[in-house]
Amino acid sequence: MKTPFILRYAFQAMLPAVLLLASCGKDDDPVITPVDQGKVLFSHAAAASNTALTAFLNDQQVSQLNYGQSSGYVAVNAGTPALRINNGTQVAVPAQPLTVAKDQSYSVFEYSPTSSIGSLALLTVTDSPVALGTGEAQVRLVYLNTGGTTPVQLTVPPVAGTVGTPLTTDVAFGAASGFVKFNAGVLNLTITSAGTPRPVVVSVGDGTGTGTGVYKYQEGKIYTIVVRGITGSGVPTAQQPQAVIIQNN
Repeated sequence: MKTPFILRYAFQAMLPAVLLLASCGKDDDPVITPVDQGKVLFSHAAAASNTALTAFLNDQQVSQLNYGQSSGYVAVNAGTPALRINNGTQVAVPAQPLTVAKDQSYSVFEYSPTSSIGSLALLTVTDSPVALGTGEAQVRLVYLNTGGTTPVQLTVPPVAGTVGTPLTTDVAFGAASGFVKFNAGVLNLTITSAGTPRPVVVSVGDGTGTGTGVYKYQEGKIYTIVVRGITGSGVPTAQQPQAVIIQNN
């Protein structure tokens, strides 16, 4: 009859030690420190390298794009990872540092500085949106039309009695404007060169590259208009100059 009482007493005596050990175990759990990260978007706009291009950061593949394609934003640890671009198994752009800051977004555009087959270079742009008001959207222009007129501007087409309204300042070949805000709505924006009125280089239209139609720019949205292609005779249709829209958010 005494045995159960003795066991119960022994268990009660051990209980504080068990709780102490459990408490010590919790204190020893590793603390997971969040990793600082930024985001990078890749866009293949290299008309003279009309093949699949693969991007690597620190030898880890982060995108593989055909001409005309863009990736979504890829999370990247903050720092200076080595960015390399391959064309198939061949290195097309040797490794170079890409500076990535915490909570910052970037876009890397692969483009052709010349019309020579395989021509390839990188344009890296920091994505820094501007504050918007009611009914506004924002847009920037990236001009990568090899052999085309330069500089150019992104312009709201003229209405009766006007010459059109430039949205951006002049953008040279191989460069990008900053983001600018404008009234959202249904528009056919154009890319124009110097002159009065400004001659149209290419129409944005519906943003697919056809140069026709219109696009509904929505309030609060962030857009990048990329002009890519090669200006010259005998250029295949798919590689002729065209303007396309990337939505950044």
